[in-house]
Amino acid sequence: MSLINSIKNNAREKLRNIVLPECEDERVLKAAQQVLEDKTANIILIGNEETIKANAQKCEANIDGAKIVDPKKFENIDTYVNELVELRKSKGLTKEEATQIMTNEPRFFGCMMVRLKDADGLVAGSNSPTADVLRAAIQVIKTAPGINTVSSTFIMETKDKEFGENGLILFADCAVLPDPNAEQLADIAASTAATAKNVVGLDPKVAMLSFSTMGSAKHPLVSKVQDAVSILKERNVDFKFDGEMQADAAIIPAIGAKKAPESSVAGNANVLVFPDLQSGNIGYKLVQRFAKADAHGPIVQGLAKPVNDLSRGCSVEDIANLVAITATQVED
Repeated sequence: MSLINSIKNNAREKLRNIVLPECEDERVLKAAQQVLEDKTANIILIGNEETIKANAQKCEANIDGAKIVDPKKFENIDTYVNELVELRKSKGLTKEEATQIMTNEPRFFGCMMVRLKDADGLVAGSNSPTADVLRAAIQVIKTAPGINTVSSTFIMETKDKEFGENGLILFADCAVLPDPNAEQLADIAASTAATAKNVVGLDPKVAMLSFSTMGSAKHPLVSKVQDAVSILKERNVDFKFDGEMQADAAIIPAIGAKKAPESSVAGNANVLVFPDLQSGNIGYKLVQRFAKADAHGPIVQGLAKPVNDLSRGCSVEDIANLVAITATQVED
């Protein structure tokens, strides 16, 4: 069974309520139909009901079964507005400004639904920049307890199944944070371990990558990764991790045994935390192309509740798949 089919089966069991706020995009409406047919989530669409239904009819999308919520007619809008005012009081947000945002910014309204438990997660970005999606998520939902860093991961599904866990290996961060410090690297490791466990069903084995293995080189860039490892030890996290180590030591047992014989992760890592965004982004794209691997993501992580961002060039299938992934990120 492919990874995405496994994730969809998991999503069917959980059947979470996922918000799709960008209903002006026909791909979103067609994806809503696909999700409803696949029964991987309950769908909430944001906007004017007549307009959404007319757009769905125009693009031949059957959205029967989706819940449509119009912020301008929403009976609990005052609760949402007051919550946003409270969240942004340090920025001086007025009630009038909050009302304008809640009734006219579907991504903010959708995130507030998630925050206040009227929904379980949100998927957006097909019709808006990543910055707009993450701004709403960070301002409304905030980061998870003990985590101060929003990051991302790609689940790499390789064909030959030689590396990681039966060919599955997570790369982070590949899309969000350009130059993380040691504390942020530790956050990325913790968030990606949670994604590996909750979404993929793996027992996380996290390798903190560098051009050095266990002190074989000295440089400030190496020290940053070493400091991140020390922070994880201080936090007493509940997953296996080690580093700093080179990529070959992380994923090839013979090299791991030679370069880091005392490590419980070296040679068997299924989560790779890159030292910066450049290396992570380059790394996942090389593996995707050279190894013809499927790259599932980016999956946003580190938020208190799941919100995921789509590429504006995404397909209907991409949206439906990300809805299923988002559903599996919801904690019980």
